[in-house]
Amino acid sequence: MLPLRDNIPAQRFPAVTIGLIAANVAVFLYQYLLTPQSAQRMIFLYGLIPRELTSGVPLVPHPFPVEVTLFTSMFVHGGFFHVGGNMLYLWIFGNNVEDAMGHARFVLFYVLSGLAAAFSQVATGPNSAIPMVGASGAVSGVLGAYLLLYPHARVLTLITLGWFWRLVEIPALIVLGFWIVVQVLNGLLTFNFQGGGVAWFAHIGGFAAGMALLPFCKRRTVPVRLFRR
Repeated sequence: MLPLRDNIPAQRFPAVTIGLIAANVAVFLYQYLLTPQSAQRMIFLYGLIPRELTSGVPLVPHPFPVEVTLFTSMFVHGGFFHVGGNMLYLWIFGNNVEDAMGHARFVLFYVLSGLAAAFSQVATGPNSAIPMVGASGAVSGVLGAYLLLYPHARVLTLITLGWFWRLVEIPALIVLGFWIVVQVLNGLLTFNFQGGGVAWFAHIGGFAAGMALLPFCKRRTVPVRLFRR
């Protein structure tokens, strides 16, 4: 299932959401214009390598403390579909969550969700030497918050089964519920796998953090609508 848009228009201009998308796309375009060797070096330089964080010993020379990669890793991506998918989800769901929080609190919420996601991945693979990159963890926090705020929103979704495809409006509760179930199942199946791939536990940790942080970041007048009409 690939969500394309929801049916809840933003009440305010989503300046932070657009700014985050612009920043991620700009970094990716810069990376895309590098030579393959330089692009790979950029991933190792700015990506989060769990072993560096847990041991305190850099695997590659950094011009900054390795803890800084907790933040820089949120803006580096591994490919077009990686950044495209993350920015699509952020565009669809981020503007409404930003509405519910306001610009400043949304920035804080996004960063804290990304940090929680990073620590979740490090906790499940502390000795991994594979760089973790991407906005997926922070965006997962946005999805968790959206699920609590707008579970009954309708999401236009592309469903494909082989050559069959169809556009269907599906409640956000089903779209995002299905998404997190997939993350959990894949996380359990790859728990002891130390190779590269998708950082499933970063997605799970970010999603949980988004749900937990929402009550502290949303405007007081904004209700939590999960399981309510």
